[in-house]
Amino acid sequence: MALIPEWNAFQPGVVMGVIGAVILLIMVLVWRKMENKNPIHLSGKTIGTVLLGIIGALTLGVGMCLTMVWSNMIAGIVIGLVGIILLLCLIPLTKGFKEQ
Repeated sequence: MALIPEWNAFQPGVVMGVIGAVILLIMVLVWRKMENKNPIHLSGKTIGTVLLGIIGALTLGVGMCLTMVWSNMIAGIVIGLVGIILLLCLIPLTKGFKEQ
C-alpha cells in the first residue's frame, strides 16, 4: 500500500516493510536454534528458491494492484496469474517429484 500516492505512505511503508523483514529473519534464526536444527546452508538452490518466491509474490501483488487500484483488469489478471504460476513452481522445486 506504500505505492498509493493518495495515502502519502511510501517512506513509512518501506521502513515498516524493512523492519518486518528483519524481525522475520531473526524469528527464523531463533526458531531454528530452539528446535536444535542446523543453521540454513546457503546454496544456489536455496537462493534461487527464495528469489523465485519473492518474484512470484511481488508479481502477484502487482497484478492485484493493477486490478483493484488502477482498474486495469486484463493486465492485472494476466500478471496475477503469472505470479500464481511462479508461486506454484515452488512446490516441485522444494518438495521434488515422487514417482509411483
